[in-house]
Amino acid sequence: MAGFFYKSSEPATVATVRDFYVQKDIFIAQLAVLGSMLGGKVAPMRDVDSNFAGGVKLSGGAELDVHWCRPDDHGYRSLRAAAKPGKDVSKEDRAAIRAEHERLVAVWKEYCPKRLSGSDYWDRLGVNTGNLWLCGGIKFELDGIAYFHLGFQINKAEHQAKVAAGQPTCGWIDGAVEILASEYGTARLAKLKAIEVANA
Repeated sequence: MAGFFYKSSEPATVATVRDFYVQKDIFIAQLAVLGSMLGGKVAPMRDVDSNFAGGVKLSGGAELDVHWCRPDDHGYRSLRAAAKPGKDVSKEDRAAIRAEHERLVAVWKEYCPKRLSGSDYWDRLGVNTGNLWLCGGIKFELDGIAYFHLGFQINKAEHQAKVAAGQPTCGWIDGAVEILASEYGTARLAKLKAIEVANA
């Protein structure tokens, strides 16, 4: 993604970016708990706006098809809306299958983390999320500084003028100063290295 690079050491800006990643860590931990309750790893999924729980990677074969959809290309299965017992199943077995499916659905509802919306945090930062969906944006925090890579330019004076005129604006991040791509890249590599060390 080509674009524009910014950093901010404004405490509220840094705190918002940091909070997003704290909540993301909590989300990932909740996915692990959900997976442990269902007997497999849950896929962490992401769309243009949010992080959410995907399918579950379960060990087993066709016997799982009663409760789970067929695995996708990566081996993850989605829980069916309703159980799908075979044709030659006794009434008693059907009741047991339905009861087990109700248990699985209840486990999913209880332990599945709610979606983590990225837009909520961009809104708090003051950035127009429509621009983000069209052009892209990345944020992270390193050593008390928030870094941003946006697919569009933000300008404080232009933002203030448009707000005063009641016109749409790309938004503005408090404390943001434009930086070179090389400075952003150096910070990004340092952040990735810090994550690698923390996970070692």
